[in-house]
Amino acid sequence: MQKIIVFTDIHLVPEGETIIGLDPFARFMQGLAHALDNHPDAARVVLCGDLTHNAAPPEYARLRTALDTCPLPVSLMLGNHDRRAPFLGAFPDAERMESGHIQHLADIGDYRLICLDTLNEEAEDTHSGWLCGARLDWLDAALAGAGDRRVIVFSHHPPIATGFKGMDWIGLKNRDDLVARLGTAGNVAQIVSGHIHRTIQGSAGGIPVAILKSPCHQMPMALGYQDPSLSTPEPGAYGLLLLTDEGVIVHSEDFTLPPTGAQIYT
Repeated sequence: MQKIIVFTDIHLVPEGETIIGLDPFARFMQGLAHALDNHPDAARVVLCGDLTHNAAPPEYARLRTALDTCPLPVSLMLGNHDRRAPFLGAFPDAERMESGHIQHLADIGDYRLICLDTLNEEAEDTHSGWLCGARLDWLDAALAGAGDRRVIVFSHHPPIATGFKGMDWIGLKNRDDLVARLGTAGNVAQIVSGHIHRTIQGSAGGIPVAILKSPCHQMPMALGYQDPSLSTPEPGAYGLLLLTDEGVIVHSEDFTLPPTGAQIYT
């Protein structure tokens, strides 16, 4: 069994700033330390987009500092709050396509991880996602090259509607194109996304979808056409994927809850 640690929607801000009174940098460092202490045998860490809040160079520099001592390989992805140029300024060696999109893959045992770039820097609403033809063609090749491996696809924007209609409005605009290609490939065992700031389970074309919480601020349970910028200081979390012979198991760990001693019921 292999383990993958997943953080999404970190939203780092400049030093001294907060989001609804929470310090995203302190939350991420607390969560990363918790994950590494409890799962030092993990194979990789995936950061599933919205690495920063304003896409400012000092924010990416803070992330670089935070990751300098991480003992595990890290996959970096972009979300709607990110921008490619300042990201690459801090991470010039980041894996990317010839087109400049931040897409890459990693093979771990019997699994292939495929990390997509759903950022649409030209979006009129500034926050919705898009996968252009070049990115989808790259995905087709990555899926075809997986061989007998099961595939886990990571995308910042989820490939499903969630019922949070304000967030769905700034979702992945061509999610049907993505789901169709994943279904045709026939080897995708799990999709993992962020963007919504809530723990949500669903299905896209019969493929399980897990949407994970932020280590910082969360979306309140406000279904319907609500403001997509609503936030609440619920516990921060990270995801833990267990890659087994039978399939993928997805856990969500609320690391900011007070520690409690385990008890045995008799």
